[in-house]
Amino acid sequence: MADEYFLLVCDDVPCDVVLTDPGARVLDVAQVVRRLTGLSLWRSKVLATHVPAVILDGVPEEDAEAAVVALLAAGAQAETREQPEPDFLRS
Repeated sequence: MADEYFLLVCDDVPCDVVLTDPGARVLDVAQVVRRLTGLSLWRSKVLATHVPAVILDGVPEEDAEAAVVALLAAGAQAETREQPEPDFLRS
């Protein structure tokens, strides 16, 4: 049986939220990361200090933008990145 791949066309391209710098208020940023991810405070602090770190993976663009705004308000540097197209679609 041959492998077949289908491209699903949707309006919303999945995005990643990447924390690039926690800034001076690491604990405030860790609390925002905790709120966004549901991780424990300790794991959120570890994630916030090991940058660059993907905080959210494959979320809709509106949710990614809201997460970046929350991280920026806590004093961090963050950005959204569109997920790359899979290799088998690049022909």
